Amino acid sequence: MKFKEFGFEAEILEGLDAMRFEEATPVQQDTIPIIMTGKDLIACAQTGTGKTAAYLLPVLNELVQRKDENTTTLVLVPTRELAIQIDQQLQGFSYFLPVTSIAVYGGNDAGLWEQQKRALISGANVIVATPGRLIQHLTMDYFKFTTLKHLILDEADRMLDMGFHDDIMQIVKTLPSERQTLLFSATMPSKIRTLSKKLLNHPEEINIAMSKPAEGILQAAYLVYDNQKIPLITSLLKNKELTSIVIFSSTKIKVKEIHRALRQAGFPAEAIHSDLEQAERESVMLGFRNRKTQILVATDIIARGIDVDGIDLVINYDVPGDAEDYVHRVGRTARAKSTGVALTFINENEMDKFGMIEKLIDTTIFKSPLPDGFEPGPVYDQCAKGQAFF
Repeated sequence: MKFKEFGFEAEILEGLDAMRFEEATPVQQDTIPIIMTGKDLIACAQTGTGKTAAYLLPVLNELVQRKDENTTTLVLVPTRELAIQIDQQLQGFSYFLPVTSIAVYGGNDAGLWEQQKRALISGANVIVATPGRLIQHLTMDYFKFTTLKHLILDEADRMLDMGFHDDIMQIVKTLPSERQTLLFSATMPSKIRTLSKKLLNHPEEINIAMSKPAEGILQAAYLVYDNQKIPLITSLLKNKELTSIVIFSSTKIKVKEIHRALRQAGFPAEAIHSDLEQAERESVMLGFRNRKTQILVATDIIARGIDVDGIDLVINYDVPGDAEDYVHRVGRTARAKSTGVALTFINENEMDKFGMIEKLIDTTIFKSPLPDGFEPGPVYDQCAKGQAFF
């Protein structure tokens, strides 16, 4: 289905054409018509399926139709990285539109606070916010959401995992009861069902993505001891013509260790983790998006938020603690219709966790032999036989 078939205003189509958006993704095809009717919606949609455009485009279209200058839309998200990303996408879609927006997220920068405050007071059309920071502004009582028409919760499962339930409910109490509420979640556990019953009114329901990696992702794993992991990374990346690589690790200590080792080995790597100031994180992400940095080493802080096209390779330095997180990590590659490779390093203590991942995605992932010159790693009971994968 093409975007011109949705009945968008000419200004919206002009922006889509400039961004070379022609064909709608499945989540966009299924949700945009529902959203444009004004109904509430709960949608299960995996990261990378185009859900951000699915809810932003109908909102922008209505703003064009109504010529509304007030704050009409609040998008709640779990992390500052996702807030920035969504606001950047919104600016792209609204390039030809008289629409204003602001990303509201935490940080120690006084100038950032004042910028957010001015936008909230003046009534930016679309507010994209993390719950904690928005509550800080709300308690100052210098603005109200009296004109709000749309509440959107993106990555609602992640927000609940991070303990934002009470914050969400506190924010909702300040909103008009007559509104459209859209809830997007990558998974649909019982706590999301409970939240939807509190917030949504007779919602339509769309289930787009199973909790499985996209078909374009080539997955494999290596059985290694911890002291083999960094040598394996350097061996895998040596003499490879890859322009965009993400290496995930579960802790910032390991991220710093990997980053330091890669730089010492001469690889163009940068790291992103919670010890960095927001301006530093944004600078690192900008360099990665612009391909000035080829290798990004990261904690899960960006596993769901990163939006970079053309990532060639994702490496899980350790097995994610949650099977769902594996899907989000490897989903950074093979976005939309592209292809990519996802490799996972499994040590002797992580085999049970990896078995749970294979069960979740209903796939036995190929266990690749270690490259020549490596001592044998731990033995995996169901290790597949075959040639080296990567």
